[in-house]
Amino acid sequence: MARREPGPATSMTILDGFDFAALRDLLGKVGADGWLLYDFRGINPTATRVLGIHGMGTRRFFVLLPRSGKPVAIAHRIEITSFAGFPGDVRPYASWRDLHEQLRALVGGKTVAMEVSPGDAVPYLDRVPHGVIELVESVGARVVSSGALVTQFAARWSASELAGHRRAAETIADIAVESLRWAGVELARGVEVRETTVQRRVMDAFKRASLFTDHPPIVGFQPNSADPHYEPYAGRDRRLEAGNVLLLDLWAGVAEGSVFADQTWMAFAGREADAEVRTIWNSVRGARDAAINALTDRWNRHEAVTGAALDDVARGVIRAAGYGDYFVHRTGHSIDRDLHGSGPHLDNFETADERDLIPGV
Repeated sequence: MARREPGPATSMTILDGFDFAALRDLLGKVGADGWLLYDFRGINPTATRVLGIHGMGTRRFFVLLPRSGKPVAIAHRIEITSFAGFPGDVRPYASWRDLHEQLRALVGGKTVAMEVSPGDAVPYLDRVPHGVIELVESVGARVVSSGALVTQFAARWSASELAGHRRAAETIADIAVESLRWAGVELARGVEVRETTVQRRVMDAFKRASLFTDHPPIVGFQPNSADPHYEPYAGRDRRLEAGNVLLLDLWAGVAEGSVFADQTWMAFAGREADAEVRTIWNSVRGARDAAINALTDRWNRHEAVTGAALDDVARGVIRAAGYGDYFVHRTGHSIDRDLHGSGPHLDNFETADERDLIPGV
């Protein structure tokens, strides 16, 4: 997907409502003296989400959220106004030498948590470039992963984000059902229905519902429905035929920057699906339900559960049904302000996500 060119940083209420007491407690559990947030031109969405900065500047900054004491920001002199209202000390730098000295004074001899994932086990957590880690270590700091902090403070939804997500989810579900039913009716009438036809219909419905999306939905008929990231294009998309399986994967939010809803719907073009289609569908549904039941059971017993563990549960059902070799996608992904968020994913296949699932993610 195309990325917009970063614009100038904007002044916001930085760290508004942040739970510093909870941070201190969690830093103690992970064995860190502070959480060192780093960003450069928006490469670390965790930093911008936690801080509440919605614009992206063009110079590097570091922010230390310490286990004790006030937060400290190191920001370039030409972007110092971006940190107006920062609830702590703002230390300006100009040259790279200034930056290194400021960083040494701030974190030298300390253990800091940063957005790294050892061995790149979870790419959505591995946000800080290797060179920056080298720099931080060169000034005398020890770096540990901020995975638990990201889950707690970046991946959890606010009450308003949850409400917006639910509104979007209800609306796109209605749009999906209407679009698939429309395709079936048109096919029965002998009208040509193509993948791009359904795609355009969904996009038109999004517009009428005032929903925001960053990409058209995935629409795949028959063999294309087996490709999770298939993209139809006019002139080389498929025409719907009786007996086809249809996939519709659509996502949208109530506004740009909101928490999206992301749903995948399947349908069959005909009065009754054949035995193979029903068998596969029942296997997938069984895998979904098994993962939900496992989560509910562990939750009720107050036991921790990871995204990897739930992926194993779902994958076990598919494997037992004889379709394991065709299950080449994780069971589920995190959603925050990014469609593919930084929180725990239901994944022990593409990645090994051993982070705990907690309320709010």
